[in-house]
Amino acid sequence: MQSVTEVGKTAKDYDVKDVKKKGLLKRFASYYRPYKRTFVLDMLCSFILAVSGLLYPILSRYTLNTFIPQGMLKELLLACAVLLGVYFLRAFMKYCINYYGHVMGVNMQADMRSELFRHLEGLPYSFYDDNETGQLMTRMTNDLFDVSELAHHGPENIFITSFMTIGAFAYLCTINWKLSLIIFAFLPLLFVIAWFSRKQMTKAFQKSREEIGNINATLENSIAGIRVTKAYANGEREQERFEKNNKNYVKARSKAYKAMGTFFANMGFVSELYNVIVLVAGGLFCIYDAENFNYADLVAFMISINLFISPIQTLIAFFEQLQDGITGFKRFVAIIDVPIEKDAEDAVDVENPKGDLKFEHVSFAYVDERNVLKDVSFEIPSGKTYAFVGASGGGKTTICHLIPKFYNVEVGTISLDGTPINKLTNASLRKSIGIVQQDVFLFTGTFKENISYGKLGATDDEIVEAAKRANIHDYIMSLPEGYDTQIGERGIKLSGGQKQRLSIARVFLKNPSVLILDEATSALDNTTEALIQRSLFDLCKGRTTLIVAHRLSTIRSADRIFVIDNGEIKEEGTHEELVTKNGAYKALYDSQFSAVEDFDLSKTASID
Repeated sequence: MQSVTEVGKTAKDYDVKDVKKKGLLKRFASYYRPYKRTFVLDMLCSFILAVSGLLYPILSRYTLNTFIPQGMLKELLLACAVLLGVYFLRAFMKYCINYYGHVMGVNMQADMRSELFRHLEGLPYSFYDDNETGQLMTRMTNDLFDVSELAHHGPENIFITSFMTIGAFAYLCTINWKLSLIIFAFLPLLFVIAWFSRKQMTKAFQKSREEIGNINATLENSIAGIRVTKAYANGEREQERFEKNNKNYVKARSKAYKAMGTFFANMGFVSELYNVIVLVAGGLFCIYDAENFNYADLVAFMISINLFISPIQTLIAFFEQLQDGITGFKRFVAIIDVPIEKDAEDAVDVENPKGDLKFEHVSFAYVDERNVLKDVSFEIPSGKTYAFVGASGGGKTTICHLIPKFYNVEVGTISLDGTPINKLTNASLRKSIGIVQQDVFLFTGTFKENISYGKLGATDDEIVEAAKRANIHDYIMSLPEGYDTQIGERGIKLSGGQKQRLSIARVFLKNPSVLILDEATSALDNTTEALIQRSLFDLCKGRTTLIVAHRLSTIRSADRIFVIDNGEIKEEGTHEELVTKNGAYKALYDSQFSAVEDFDLSKTASID
């Protein structure tokens, strides 16, 4: 039975709720390490900006208490000149913070994106069975953008607001410590409101993230299938699906903004309450303690109180960005924490294998499903061609996926040249295996780039030779740009047969010891199939080959044929032996060839 730990864990299984809060800040801080100098510069500029912000109320108090009453014009002008110079300095500090800080954030975002992409490349095959491309793209783009904004603004905002709050409170105490304590006493009210609102906001913003991921997934799926949509005139249906997710996003975002609106309204009210408190308490001090607190002190206090309130308001405004950034980083970590494929500690590289394959009592099940394979055993000698036939869902493709370790086997053993494949490194094993499937995936690019994917760094001569053996060289050379011709997204400019030949050329260039043909020609018409069979016949020569096929005409000359049904091998033998048995294979053969011309693999090999 397949392990749930290895297979089937999805991004949702490893979602935000599973991210360990302990150590999360340390993990986030680790991404600052390569940019320590920029970070220090950013914090230094923030410090200068915070300190210089205290100068205006200090000069204002001296001006009101001393310079203006005593007619000290020279000192007044000097104070204004100093203030102007400070404002120029503050402008330069803001430039440094915004420029260098954002560059640091973007670099951190790029590092996280590279790490996430590298991690996605290392995740097991099963991960992509259960996770939509659009959701993963959202975590790669939207989430990491919010993380980069937090990486830049977070430390500086926290630093500036903390310093300004403490500095402003200290200065207010120099004016009147009693009034300052009254103001300070209302701070706990702000923290209490923030604490109770945080959880509601976090949940709401997390839900909105999931919904934008659903929009991206629907959009990616609809655009990729736009030709099918147009062919069936189902544009309205796709619009309905998109609008459903779009409305869900609006609903989720509305709840997030409702939570945020409640939070800001409460926090804003408490912040503005300070003005009333200062006016009332300050007025009482002016009336009953005029010797120690006069009107000039009250004016200075009212000016300075903004230094105390402004950082708190900045922190409040920063709270939405903080929530977005924290949520984005948690979603990033949720993917990073999904275990990647790992080789066994004693795994070795396989070099130039002969290709002897052996299944010994292999049973396999996908997560939460019944066994797809049940005690399957067979052996394929090097260079032989074995075929697998049977009804859909019987387990044929699963056998093909187990050989390159797309899924790990825990019951039974699969061996290559006598060595269990779980003792072989994934990279070396997969380099020894070539796969040609029904659904050909081609990358956006040129013919040359797609063929060379089979052997990175291949010479032009090797690429041309592979194309010739796949019978696609002449077609490529008929194009104006030859091998540098763009094939379009996923090869949209090519026919089905041309796509298949291109994939075959890729495998020729790879030159594997083991070849898997998984319904390689089932999507092609009979004429194109017959032409492709020539290339496949040449490709199979000298290689251990597994053929999965519905069309029995393509496997008549196989060295041995297995009939797979419900995860078990029901019959095996050559074509002639199985026909003579008059069993399941004979029934399949009769059903296909009662009114269909027989295409023998050996005969089609001579078709030009």
